[in-house]
Amino acid sequence: MGYGPVIEALMALCGVSLLAATKVVAEIGDLQRFATAPQLMAYLGLVPSEYSSGGSARRGITKTGNGHVRRVLVEAAWTYRFAARKTAVLQRRAERTPEVIQDIAWSAQKRLCQRYRQLQEKGRLKVQVCTAVARELVGFIWAIGHALPAVLAAN
Repeated sequence: MGYGPVIEALMALCGVSLLAATKVVAEIGDLQRFATAPQLMAYLGLVPSEYSSGGSARRGITKTGNGHVRRVLVEAAWTYRFAARKTAVLQRRAERTPEVIQDIAWSAQKRLCQRYRQLQEKGRLKVQVCTAVARELVGFIWAIGHALPAVLAAN
């Protein structure tokens, strides 16, 4: 299986354009090589970190992974600040993908929009909210990467 179907499937996600999907696939390669979504998150440097000493504690993300993809995904996460909806552009992109991928993309949009609102209501900074949403977006990218080969093999 080439990378074309994977790129097209990732474009069904809100905030993931052709350029973003291409960059993700080009930098990561085969999504099947990651057994779990947390492994992919760690590869991209989107896992929580903490530095504690005495009474102080600093929390953040590790940033040890692929910075190019991390930046693209954080930019994509900004689109989830709006309410979940199927725009005409997103609908056209999704129609080119199998039903399973469309379901994953719609679940992602509902979940990530809700997550964005929850974190913002807690008073988190917008950059922190987008980073957290980007981390969860990676989980949906992993799910698409693992669902697509089975769907294509069945057809």
